[in-house]
Amino acid sequence: MSQLILTVTRRCNLRCNYCPTAKDGFPSLTPRDALRALAVFRDRFGGGDVKLFGGEPLLEPEVVRAVFEAARREPRIGRVYLSTNGLGLDSEWLAYLAGHDKAVLTLSLDGRPGDHRRLRRALPNVGDAYEHVLGLLPELLAMPRLVVTQTIAPSTAASADQNFAHLLGLGFRRFNFLPGYYLPWRDEQLRALRQGFEAIASRIAERWQQGRFTYVRNLFTWAPTPFFNTGVVVDSDGSIHPNNLGLASALDELLPRSRSGSLDDPPTLDELERKARDVDAWLQEKLPADVMRSTVAVDAELSRFCRGLYPEFAAYRRRRSAA
Repeated sequence: MSQLILTVTRRCNLRCNYCPTAKDGFPSLTPRDALRALAVFRDRFGGGDVKLFGGEPLLEPEVVRAVFEAARREPRIGRVYLSTNGLGLDSEWLAYLAGHDKAVLTLSLDGRPGDHRRLRRALPNVGDAYEHVLGLLPELLAMPRLVVTQTIAPSTAASADQNFAHLLGLGFRRFNFLPGYYLPWRDEQLRALRQGFEAIASRIAERWQQGRFTYVRNLFTWAPTPFFNTGVVVDSDGSIHPNNLGLASALDELLPRSRSGSLDDPPTLDELERKARDVDAWLQEKLPADVMRSTVAVDAELSRFCRGLYPEFAAYRRRRSAA
């Protein structure tokens, strides 16, 4: 429970075809409540890393800025991770984040422009996310802590390696891979996902063998529930949960069951951990059997991908240490 997950807002300016988040009917956090959440996390749970999620967090820029400023002053707050589709970024934001010693920017960019646009549909009067990001490319590549999340949906599994090669060609070197969870996958799509991961792993291993830097965040993270984050989860209404599964529109009925307290009446660590143990059973109860089977299958492919890379990464580290 050493991380705080803030659901800044559920609003988003994109409608990605694999995203489960319920967008409507929920409030957004206020700067005041975000700061209260940081204080509860520090005083009751000892602090740690903070993750800013949505929706699209940069639709509430004052909340995001308040969290980063408070983290700068608080030694018990570690890294602050901002997950964004990039549309809210500009030169001012990138300069601010680059100069913040705790900031980690996680940018969603799924690969070649055709696949990216097909997966990430914009609302009316919203600009093209791919073009917007490309317009900031020199500044993005200069960021000291930028991770690109490549989502691999069932419809793009067959082109996963080409999309990764495209992101490498743009100059990105730090990656997080996210197969589409809580979606139905056909057998041929799962085979394509495995083949795509194998090809991506070969590219990464070759780069390591050549001594070229490539970071894969998946090698350093683990979660008890696929896709969703476990920790001290403060939802956009100020309620506190052990997991952010209630973000999903198909699972928002579980919010009353997962609620463990609020900013006015925060839970204990034991209370959060007790609720966290029930999450898998709730998912089995609420989701269709084929969706659960697909989720287990894609998670197994991601785990297989990571297990195959660990020896290559260890050898890369040994070579670097010896150099």
